[in-house]
Amino acid sequence: MFEKISRSWQLAKASAAVLNSDRELLIFPIISAVCVLVVLATFLIPALALDVFADGYGPGSLLFAFAFYFCQYFAIIFCNCALVSAAMIRLEGGDPTLADGFNAARSRLGAIAGYAAIAATVGMILKALKDRDNNFIVRLIGGALGAAWTMATFLVVPVLVAEDVGPVDAVKRSVAMFKRTWGESTAGMVGIGLATGLAMVAVGLIGFGLAYVLGLLSSALAVLLGAITVLVLLALAVYQSALGSVYSAALYRYAVDGEVPRGFEGLQLESPLVR
Repeated sequence: MFEKISRSWQLAKASAAVLNSDRELLIFPIISAVCVLVVLATFLIPALALDVFADGYGPGSLLFAFAFYFCQYFAIIFCNCALVSAAMIRLEGGDPTLADGFNAARSRLGAIAGYAAIAATVGMILKALKDRDNNFIVRLIGGALGAAWTMATFLVVPVLVAEDVGPVDAVKRSVAMFKRTWGESTAGMVGIGLATGLAMVAVGLIGFGLAYVLGLLSSALAVLLGAITVLVLLALAVYQSALGSVYSAALYRYAVDGEVPRGFEGLQLESPLVR
């Protein structure tokens, strides 16, 4: 287990180095965030105007909710596929462009749409289980299933862009690979989330704390500092998303080939993950 954690930490650090050497990769999660906001506005405005959920969840409102989930997941998965495709080109020694990433994702539109439908269905089920009106046990089961789904599908995007398989087979392939790389996958996700989470907490406490203090002197300075703090937090969230995608691409390559990807030379990753 300690060997897996060590390998995952080395992969995470090397992934950060790859991301820092090609900042263009950060544009993908920014575009993804913009698309998510556009989709949210597109569905939120008519939902409020038509009061879609006034009578609870009927067939019409459920269909509306599914359409929203599908569009959200499609936008996120499409941009993640573009990012992972570009990251794989970088790991192979190339110099990817935005067009390279989006062209690769566009070639897998059918599989991406299929997986978005699966993710939307699972997302709705998990949300129903974690509804606050349910008892504690049901919510706990929902949370556990959500965590299991996140881990089991960690390598779905690399599989979608690197292998000519459909969405169902991609999920099965990800689950099979996760069983072999559970230590690296889990430690990597937790490590990246913990590191960026701590950074965000520190930025939030310092930024908003100083804004509160400055607010005693000047409300304009407080608002300015608060706005800057929010922007920094958003930048950290974008960086976390990009880092996770690069990490998944690197781990996929290592898991499939049993060889250290380009940019990861010199790391002590002698034990192959392939079985």
